[in-house]
Amino acid sequence: MLSIDLKGKRALVAGVADDGGYGFAIAKALAEAGATVCTGTWPPALNIFLNLLERGKMDEARRMADGALLVFEKIYPLDAAYDTLADAPEEIRTNKRYREVGDFSVAGLAQRFVQDFGAQPLDIVIHSLANGPEVKKPLLETSRGGYLAAVSVSAYSLVSLVARLGPLMRRGGSFLSLTYMASERVVPGYGGGMSSAKAALESDTRTLAFEAGRKYGVRVNTISAFLASPLGSGITGATIYVDKGYHAMGVAVTAGGIL
Repeated sequence: MLSIDLKGKRALVAGVADDGGYGFAIAKALAEAGATVCTGTWPPALNIFLNLLERGKMDEARRMADGALLVFEKIYPLDAAYDTLADAPEEIRTNKRYREVGDFSVAGLAQRFVQDFGAQPLDIVIHSLANGPEVKKPLLETSRGGYLAAVSVSAYSLVSLVARLGPLMRRGGSFLSLTYMASERVVPGYGGGMSSAKAALESDTRTLAFEAGRKYGVRVNTISAFLASPLGSGITGATIYVDKGYHAMGVAVTAGGIL
């Protein structure tokens, strides 16, 4: 098996708030490969996340193959629904879970990175962000607000991250987001505009790969597994499924036959 060596690389995983999601698993894989890892955490979950880390409640999940614990170099507040702090409505900016964390916008995150690490401190950005407030509703019952909220946080946030973090990326850097096959096939129960958001995410990946590749010399992909190391240097603008072929099937298949 090819070994992935990310020593000397710095990664940001946007969307880590506990040890149970894809974001945390990806952060751990990056650290196992030698990268230093920062996170962007939703402000309402930030204090809980920090307390769990401080009290050792996540130590077992943080333990890596060599026995060391995953350590986050920096944990930043991030609400990717807002490009700048001025975009957040007053009731958000004055909310007790937001007002004490500083600039939690995407632009604020970029500014903090430069302040902490200099002009071009990043090699890898993982977009592990999704929110569909009406995800349990069929599309026919989804409100305009719920639909736009799903697309904003689950898809446009990648555009915002690439636009503001692209200039901070070292040449050959990688942006990676997470998709789901509901972008191209009907998955009952995955509603609220989330299927549309994933379709937009995949379409935007192709365009961003072209634009950001030319402008910043970075790759942009969306995937259901890990594709951020230099071993994937020939892959960009791609949607890659790692689901044992399930995305290609019209029906589910079990060991005993077709469902």
